Amino acid sequence: MATFVLVPGFWLGAWAWRDVTALLRAQGHDVHPMTLTGVAERDHLATPAVGLNTHTTDIVRLIEVEDLRDVLLVGHSGGGMPVSQAADRIAERIARVVYVESGPLPDGTAQFDTVPPQEQQRQRAAIGSGHLLPPPPWDPAADPTNLAGLDEATLAVLRARTTPHPLAAATDPVRRTGGRPVPTALVASTFPLSVVRQMIREEHPFFTGLADGQLHELPTGHWPMLSEPKALTDVLDLIARG
Repeated sequence: MATFVLVPGFWLGAWAWRDVTALLRAQGHDVHPMTLTGVAERDHLATPAVGLNTHTTDIVRLIEVEDLRDVLLVGHSGGGMPVSQAADRIAERIARVVYVESGPLPDGTAQFDTVPPQEQQRQRAAIGSGHLLPPPPWDPAADPTNLAGLDEATLAVLRARTTPHPLAAATDPVRRTGGRPVPTALVASTFPLSVVRQMIREEHPFFTGLADGQLHELPTGHWPMLSEPKALTDVLDLIARG
């Protein structure tokens, strides 16, 4: 049995991990899906002060209060940044950080830094003077790669349940203390592993930190916990047993 903490990406809550949570628990694992401050059922807590450090503290406090050890800390998409910081702060409690469609950004790099300038401008326009990043329209015609594998029922759930995400979580840079390194793993869905390995060789900031990590490929869209929950569960179980 392994202990998992599951951290969702932008706009999602613990609900997005429901199927994976049930499947992992059926395999005997201890599983803790999370909702970060300011999102989903905690969206009433969203303020301009909520940012990357807030979400990092959410993760750290869950692990400390529950006295979890040898944790497989899983971060999906934008959840990769707070899990990186959390693992840096409490490395002695973390067995491995698993990045699902995400990566260990280097010190001083923010999520927004990895987005092309045109996309940054589009997002800034959508945000205006506010402090929340609105969810996408979940339109598979406009975003076929990321939304691959999601049926209409799941897309309807995403349109109904996703909430704006605290902007500072995307614009705050990752800060590392330089403490004990923690083993890593990657589950890549929209990037073939051949591309991932090439990006590692080229020292792309998104994947450079995975040079010594496990690399796993799960071809589907950007939200594998929703499009391929059984396959993702099997990969996570494989990582736990490795």
